[in-house]
Amino acid sequence: MFAGIDEVDWASMEHAYGPADDVPAMLRGLASDDPAVREAALDGMYGAVHHQGDVYACTLACIPFLFELVVDPGIQDRGSIVELLTSIGGIDLDGDDDEIDEEEFDEEEIEGAANYAMAATAVTAGAGVFCELMADEDPGVRLSAPLALATLHNRPARVLALLRERLPVEPAEEVRLALVEAAGRVALRHRGLAGQTAGWLSRLAGEGFPAGLRLAALAQLARCAPDALPGDVVRVVTGLLRQLRSAPARRSGAATTTDDRNDAAGAQAEAVAAVDARAESAGAGEPPAEERAAPVTLVGQLRALSDEETSGRTAPWTADLLRTLHVGLDDRVAERTALLSDQLRSPDRWQRIDALRMSSGLIRAWRGSYEELVRLVGEQLATPEPQLARAAAHVLEELFGLAAPAADALAARVVADLDSGVQAWPSGPDGLGSAVKALARLGDARAVPALAAALERPEVPHDLGFTIGHLGAAAAPLATALRRRLGEVRLDEAAYDLAGPLLAGLTALRAGEATPEVLRVLRGAPEYRGEWLRTAALRALGSFGPAAHSAVPELRALLRRPGSTSATEAAQALWAVDGDADAVLPVLIEGLQAERVHERRSAVNALGRLGTRAAVTAPRLRALLRHEEPWLRVDAAVALWDVSGRADESVPVLLTAWEQHRHVRVRVAEALARTGVTGAGSDVAHTLRAELASVRRHNAMDGGYGSHDTYEDEKLLALCRQALLGDTGKGPTT
Repeated sequence: MFAGIDEVDWASMEHAYGPADDVPAMLRGLASDDPAVREAALDGMYGAVHHQGDVYACTLACIPFLFELVVDPGIQDRGSIVELLTSIGGIDLDGDDDEIDEEEFDEEEIEGAANYAMAATAVTAGAGVFCELMADEDPGVRLSAPLALATLHNRPARVLALLRERLPVEPAEEVRLALVEAAGRVALRHRGLAGQTAGWLSRLAGEGFPAGLRLAALAQLARCAPDALPGDVVRVVTGLLRQLRSAPARRSGAATTTDDRNDAAGAQAEAVAAVDARAESAGAGEPPAEERAAPVTLVGQLRALSDEETSGRTAPWTADLLRTLHVGLDDRVAERTALLSDQLRSPDRWQRIDALRMSSGLIRAWRGSYEELVRLVGEQLATPEPQLARAAAHVLEELFGLAAPAADALAARVVADLDSGVQAWPSGPDGLGSAVKALARLGDARAVPALAAALERPEVPHDLGFTIGHLGAAAAPLATALRRRLGEVRLDEAAYDLAGPLLAGLTALRAGEATPEVLRVLRGAPEYRGEWLRTAALRALGSFGPAAHSAVPELRALLRRPGSTSATEAAQALWAVDGDADAVLPVLIEGLQAERVHERRSAVNALGRLGTRAAVTAPRLRALLRHEEPWLRVDAAVALWDVSGRADESVPVLLTAWEQHRHVRVRVAEALARTGVTGAGSDVAHTLRAELASVRRHNAMDGGYGSHDTYEDEKLLALCRQALLGDTGKGPTT
């Protein structure tokens, strides 16, 4: 084994963490009899040689030796090596197939693209090996081989036939599901085979086949041929889930007896064979799971987490199948909502936990009517299962106003457990608990006692101030405690962390009576994070308006430092408190020349708030309409509109930004809603109506999200409706 490995000049190559001279040891480690050594070697392969999916020269050099390992039946954990080869040689289905323009990439990026291409060629050339592995004695190998074939083999019709031939005789349930998944992958990659695959999957999804297999077939149909799904797909799937949860739970890592395997395999094979009119005897079953040492590698930790997640589940793969089904159903929001509602009524807590996670993903990405679904999420708060209740609270925390149907359930949760009002983290500052935040974000006064209790803790939660902002006048009783705590803050290096949440809360309440405490912070801000602390104090004073009149001398003194962040912030505060445009205008004009974009944006927005009193700055703002930073262009367009009272130059810039940069839409909609430019048939009206007609949220991202995404999108919809009403009239803010 490994003939020629020492002739490779590994030291001349590099991986993610330096010279690749340690790669031979990793390859030999994959062949070790010691499971801990194998795990460490696999961890090194993913962590360095194939770091975050990258392909280096040393990755290419490994490919022949990895193939040597997967065909040797004496090697253990070969399924993991098959997965590694699939990742190295695989092609992302969602990738961009356009030709690479070498002028747009540097030399390193071009080399990386070439390595990917060579890896795909090398692994594809050896992909015939995976055909033989479909009948391997090791169920872990059989589990990995189907997806490898579907991803890498260059004869997809042969692969599809092989998958269909294997299904009736495969004894392991999870491998059968992998065969169905691989068929869906073939259909997605090779659309000419989609019809044939969909017909086979439709037959597998029909009555008379095992519930797990039917669910897997429906999930793949949703991915590759959603139009072929049965019209009553929700009823069918909910029925299958009921069948699956009636099966006995399986312990994580528990061995299956030979009689159990043969009985299950025989029943499954008999049903599956009817699809292709084949009858094959069942093969060997899965051996007992191997004992593993406590995980010290990332690979081991991920495996341990997976084992913990699946322990005690009757069908641990159900969640993956349902996620696949939801991805395939895509914008069929009503059907997805009905399916999740049924899951949330299930007596199986795992199905409810899965439903909570998928509900969060659905609401975050798609617009729809979620009242009943949210009410059911709220019901989970009363469960004695801590994991389930925490998951429900987290879902509701991110819904803001959409959480209203669960308001009473949230209030009951908060009242029943005031100690849950604060979440302590192993690292980082304490934060408010999800249930308290969700209730406060509804503007519900029942959250105030929990916030008052949090204010009495030695360390005030870092997000308390921003949470108060959602309560409005209901949070006014907290002002006294906020003032007291701010007055107790020592102005040392920890001042910003301690005072920041308190200043944010006072800002939200516009608590002008706290001016003396805020001035103390402004005057005594330490050097460390002093600029941040002064900015927070100045914004608090600005929010107080004329009630902070005693701060005017201090604010005027700060204007003498033009071009600084503090000077711009002081100018905004002085305008809000005293309304002296002549004093602040020169400072804000100076701020337009700041080096940092966020400082220039601050000055631009402040000029917009001056309205026509800042008309002299119109040429400067007009010049910024061509700036490379889209947010600055949008801010300048809004400010130019405000100071000039004319829309003709600003609206085209705003609409262009709307189309090119979706994340600026809320900012643009705020301006349009305030100014009411919605003439019949206008481009603005067309744009707003198109937004309202879209089912997908404007900021939905595949593979990522922000905690305020739903809030921002719902805000956008409200602003679009307000703008279309056109009842505000034009008038710059003064």
